[in-house]
Amino acid sequence: MVVQQARNLLTDIGKRAATLTFLIPDRDTKFTAAFDQVFTDEGLKIITTPIHSPQANAICERWVGSARREYLDRMLILGERHCAAVPRVYVDHYNRKRPHRSLDQFPPDPPPEPADLTKHRIQRHKILGGIINEYHHAA
Repeated sequence: MVVQQARNLLTDIGKRAATLTFLIPDRDTKFTAAFDQVFTDEGLKIITTPIHSPQANAICERWVGSARREYLDRMLILGERHCAAVPRVYVDHYNRKRPHRSLDQFPPDPPPEPADLTKHRIQRHKILGGIINEYHHAA
């Protein structure tokens, strides 16, 4: 049954299947060698999640959920180039600028030294059309 669903998926996506590189299933027993063979015949490399690491999928699912909540649900993607550019901008923000719990809510890129705010102006930098905002000292 699952093997037929894999074949149906490849039929549905048609020529786009040639642009895929990897398939990352979890270690559920329903993903048999026959299931894997359907995709390897199309040139995809099968990468399974680590053994006894249920968090591996959870981390990916959290990132996808964050991306959906923070920008996918809030903007209209206007073509293939836009669809490729928006995740790149978001990934840069996600990895370098946003607060991280493991860093006591500081971003990985250290912020510039604090300045006397009475003498400086704060400038907002809109990311993804204003869906996300970053702030820095104006020149």
